[in-house]
Amino acid sequence: MRNWLANHWFSALWLLVWMALNAFLFAQTFLTYEKSDNYYYTREILGFCNRTLRKPLDHNLTFHKLVAYMICIFTAIHIIAHLFNFERYSRSQQATDGSLTSVLSSLSRHEKHKDSWLNPILSPNTTVLYVTFTSIAGLTGVIGTLALILMVTSAMEFIRRNYFELFWVTHQLFVVYMVCLAIHGIGGIVRGQTKDSMDESHPHNCAQYYEKWGDDDSDCKYPQFEGKAPESWKWILAPVILYAFEKALRFLRSQQSIVINKVIMHPSRVLELQMTKPGFRMEVGQYIFVKCPSISHLEWHPFTLTSAPEEDFFSIHVRVAGDWTENLVRAFEQQHSLVPRIAVDGPFGTVSEDVFQYEVAMLVGTGIGVTPFASILKSIWYKFQHEDHNLKTQTIYFYWICRETGAFAWFNDLLISLEREMEELGKVGFLNYRLFLTGWDGNVAGHAALNFDKATDILTGLKEKTYFGRPKWENEFSTIATAHPKSVVGVFLCGPRTLAKNLRECCHRYSSLDPRKVQFYFNQENF
Repeated sequence: MRNWLANHWFSALWLLVWMALNAFLFAQTFLTYEKSDNYYYTREILGFCNRTLRKPLDHNLTFHKLVAYMICIFTAIHIIAHLFNFERYSRSQQATDGSLTSVLSSLSRHEKHKDSWLNPILSPNTTVLYVTFTSIAGLTGVIGTLALILMVTSAMEFIRRNYFELFWVTHQLFVVYMVCLAIHGIGGIVRGQTKDSMDESHPHNCAQYYEKWGDDDSDCKYPQFEGKAPESWKWILAPVILYAFEKALRFLRSQQSIVINKVIMHPSRVLELQMTKPGFRMEVGQYIFVKCPSISHLEWHPFTLTSAPEEDFFSIHVRVAGDWTENLVRAFEQQHSLVPRIAVDGPFGTVSEDVFQYEVAMLVGTGIGVTPFASILKSIWYKFQHEDHNLKTQTIYFYWICRETGAFAWFNDLLISLEREMEELGKVGFLNYRLFLTGWDGNVAGHAALNFDKATDILTGLKEKTYFGRPKWENEFSTIATAHPKSVVGVFLCGPRTLAKNLRECCHRYSSLDPRKVQFYFNQENF
């Protein structure tokens, strides 16, 4: 019996701890929150800390996954402990050898001790399966485990990317899981000796005389047991309240009216929405959640803001990447129908907010992943126009990797404006950008080669020529390290994991061991 208590106390305790952390850390509102007319961020509040201490704030989603893995591990330990102990319970109930365990198991068979059972299997004819599906602990355990299995399996990357609706719906089963967790102990299956019984028959004194329990000449009476009061609600109450508060706040914000000022269809089916919302404030690189009720009343999808804080509107760019985005683009392509209603929640902070904290910044975007850097580059354009002398950043290296030429089109106007602005201000070296085309045919490459001597690129109209293939990151990092031997370089990526791994390795390789010399800090978008 002591093994059962030891196993379950440990596994249940850690399960509840991890569940509490999981509920709290995924609440984006508590990582980015609003006060009056200005936005204050947890990242800014911790501004006195170094970059290493602030980094965990930008990896809340990664930590969310880690906590989920730990929940699965401790749930498995909890279930395995139950299986072993229920097997022992069954053997103890069926034993006829007069041992201590058989005597304790037989308490429920005596009318006098009917309510004082210790073994949840109350008779030799009761099966483990029967107890599982007729007890509160068993039912909530089975239902909660099934909910957890559905959440974990549907959260696999393949399903999440290709069947997002399925992932989103099954992830809402966390409510079922939390309810099961809260009431799991109500049935009192974990039992202990009552206080009065401990005074009359202390186990240290009476355990070895169990054969004489209840005899007139014995000082030891039959022990009395009672169910332990459930305590799981104490662990999850605070995070549930915080989560409910955060959801209520986000619901109220999402109900604010959104005015769509402009709808632009760019090449490669990229939809741009320019919107306004009362009291909306943003910083560079932040993102919002968008819902279109005409498509789905439940689904919220994250999109990086492509506008600058200095503009009087906020905008997003949407590329078709699934059923929901396909339906959204189609809804806005229909010119003779009413403009669909959009609900917006946010903005929420990301790692890209720190870009202006570095002397040198490397911005790396792939495809539509360029969107956070559009906001940054636009903000720089406005800062130069208004002669912002507080700008710490001295040089920006911008890399954009695309599969097709049409993807460059919607971003060209901004880059052309920045080129012109840098020339007029005599800061040609401030913005260094490279555009890389990874998907092309012989005609495109040949046409570009024949027109290589022209002042502007034949594909983009920019002065900087388009490169065919992928960047050689070792060469890029080596060049930047040589050009800025004593600078702190922030490397920002919005792209796939394989590229993230490559850039992270380069950051370590080309950072000097001397802290007074060049240091590369890797930052990746996570939302």
